[in-house]
Amino acid sequence: MELTFRPMATAEDAAAFRSLNEEWIRLHFTLEDEDRRQLEDPFTSIVAPGGEVLLAELDGEVVGCVALRPEGDGVYELSKMTVAPAHRGAGLGRQILLAAIERARERGAATLFLGSSTKLAPAVHLYESVGFEHVAPESIHMPYARADVFMTMALAQPAASR
Repeated sequence: MELTFRPMATAEDAAAFRSLNEEWIRLHFTLEDEDRRQLEDPFTSIVAPGGEVLLAELDGEVVGCVALRPEGDGVYELSKMTVAPAHRGAGLGRQILLAAIERARERGAATLFLGSSTKLAPAVHLYESVGFEHVAPESIHMPYARADVFMTMALAQPAASR
């Protein structure tokens, strides 16, 4: 079983993105207004402004996702990353994260940022392990009350694109 990635393309994809994210958010936190805005219509809130939602599939089943939201000047937010509960602990989160970083580079991103929570220690550790660095909260615009971890990663572009 190989994990494959593709952009969100259909209403069914958007429903999978919403369901996966509502599950983890409700498990640990409360669904916030910004969550609702993005999850109710990810094509308008994420894709239309120039972002992308990547879906991770195993044997045709969507088992994870991540969003890249543009903030301008080559800066993207890494957001709404999750793995379906039945597939957690198998390293899929790392694969999704690495695919998102690669896709951000392909899109010309210079910097990624994210907000997370100390309640999600495995996720924070994963971000640290691939090179995200902690930054001061005021250095990032983050609309979520649950966010108490703020991180950025500078992306080196491949030599061919410099």
